[in-house]
Amino acid sequence: MTLFRDRGHAGRELAQELRSRHEKRAFEDPVVLALPRGGVTVAQEVARALDAPLDVLVARKIGAPFQEEFGVGAICGDDPPVFDDWALGRLGLTPTTLAPVVARERAELHRREELYRHGRPALDLRGRTVIVVDDGLATGATARAALRWIRGRSPERVLLAVPVGSPEGVELMSREADEVVCLHRPVDFMAVGLWYDDFQQLTDADVLAALHTDA
Repeated sequence: MTLFRDRGHAGRELAQELRSRHEKRAFEDPVVLALPRGGVTVAQEVARALDAPLDVLVARKIGAPFQEEFGVGAICGDDPPVFDDWALGRLGLTPTTLAPVVARERAELHRREELYRHGRPALDLRGRTVIVVDDGLATGATARAALRWIRGRSPERVLLAVPVGSPEGVELMSREADEVVCLHRPVDFMAVGLWYDDFQQLTDADVLAALHTDA
């Protein structure tokens, strides 16, 4: 059984919850950061509902060299990689052996930042409530790197907001964010895409259209 028709539907549901909290003054002066690509459509609805600025925060998963889909860490900005020490030990990997993967992902990260922002600087996060939005939360590898990057920019408060997430991922990210807002935490989570009727991959063009369309 799916929960959402598509990312737009999920974003509106998440936006309603966050707007309710904002109206009760649970947080002030919000700025919304989307984790692209999938999080951008969701975040667009949240930013519109909160009348808040929207920007992207590009984080990239670090995959195992022999199986790229198996994440062993992530990077955000120019911060050092955030590795899963348990996964590294299990697979016999080290930060040194993963250096080529990190370099490749860092290059892609910067390419996307330059493309999505059109040369404008990142938003100033000092003293603001930062709401990080994605279309779902599985292991939380990229979210962890993103949240730690944000912490280094002196925000007042950091929220991670997702329409659906694994119970384990939500618990882990609760140690990184001041609060995790997750509408649904299915015990049989498996994968984010299972909870959407339409979960087709977004393109750079989709991200640019969301970011540069007036609310």
